[in-house]
Amino acid sequence: MNRVSVDTAGRPPSVDALARELALRHSLPHAVLVDIARRAIANGSLTDVKKLADELAGDLVQSLLREVVNATGVLLHTNLGRAPVASQTSSRASNLELDMATGERGSRQSTVGKLLALLCGAESAIVVNNNAAAVLLVVAALANSRDVAVSRGESVEIGGNFRIPEVTEQSGARLVDVGTTNRTRLRDYKKAIDKRGNDIALVLKVHPSNYKVSGFVEETPVRELATLSVPVAADIGSGLIDNTCPWLETRAPSWLSNEPAARQTLNDGAALVMFSGDKLFGGPQCGVIAGRADLVEACAQHPLARALRPGSTTMLAMQSLALSYLNRTATKEIIFWKMATINVSELRERAKQIVTAIGFGEVCELESIPGAGSAPGATIESAGIVIKGDYLAKLRMYTTPIIARVKDSKTFIDLRTVQPDDDQTLIQALRSLNS
Repeated sequence: MNRVSVDTAGRPPSVDALARELALRHSLPHAVLVDIARRAIANGSLTDVKKLADELAGDLVQSLLREVVNATGVLLHTNLGRAPVASQTSSRASNLELDMATGERGSRQSTVGKLLALLCGAESAIVVNNNAAAVLLVVAALANSRDVAVSRGESVEIGGNFRIPEVTEQSGARLVDVGTTNRTRLRDYKKAIDKRGNDIALVLKVHPSNYKVSGFVEETPVRELATLSVPVAADIGSGLIDNTCPWLETRAPSWLSNEPAARQTLNDGAALVMFSGDKLFGGPQCGVIAGRADLVEACAQHPLARALRPGSTTMLAMQSLALSYLNRTATKEIIFWKMATINVSELRERAKQIVTAIGFGEVCELESIPGAGSAPGATIESAGIVIKGDYLAKLRMYTTPIIARVKDSKTFIDLRTVQPDDDQTLIQALRSLNS
């Protein structure tokens, strides 16, 4: 086959010839390579068309979604998809909206919602696209054209430009600021509710995630807010179901001590709780609304509910997770809880075996973190491997990318977030550093 080159008249190569040349080095569809060739010819000089095309194709290949090995020690790494979930391999259809008893159309929410409600100690529950969608739907369904009371200390921006004031505005409700940035008391909420001209339909309690004010601070807990004359909707964020963690063989880990949980928040009197499915719950990206049946139904019947509903893959995963929690088999079947509860002595032993296999590096003590705004400031004892030098880029370019971290010109591999089945892949990637 002829190689691409500038012809003797100084003209660039043809689009087709350049695309076929690229196909020898990049496994991309021909239509994609043709587009890359056109862009390279249009934007490159006569002498660097081929180089530019190669760079464009290489950049695209690297940007494609793929599986990676998370060796960062961040259990819920937002850039890596948060909670890892095993992929569904079956190509069969599902009875997503088929009532198996009658053969008629049913609800995608009914069965999964009942399981989640039972798990949370709620009357009812539904699933939406993510927790931002859950908050938006609750406020839109329950407070449209009315007021929502939010503490100034909780009127926050969380990751991805999720701002409470803007979400409230988009829902059609009006935000009423309560208290001050650092101190908000029950009487502040009462004053706002009783103030002439206010039409407060809902108190929104927001878990501030990674945002924290320390020192001279005070907030009003849900059990006190529940004494008010309007319902309380609590955005607990991270998706901890029960702070006693009954699915664990041991008591709840200390790093969860300050994390709000769905069951306890509802027991304290919240009318609704909203939380993420892809954080401490350990599932796919989605959001859950659980609580009073009449309020959940109002959310389910709102026009936004259809736009925010998840598909069958998400619902099947949430059903599987709910059953694992109810069966108390979470530490065996939910990847997040496997990572969170593995004994550090096992991590040290795996680290020793890897160091022996690759012939360099050292075993080291590390501290993992929950991540994704869950249990901010908390750490989990861990162990892994440290290698002198910065190998982030090389490991990231490996066939199965290894995502590690660097500090003080040393590369750290935290094994708490590496699945044991990936140890051999990790060994091969580390060996490649010396090749």
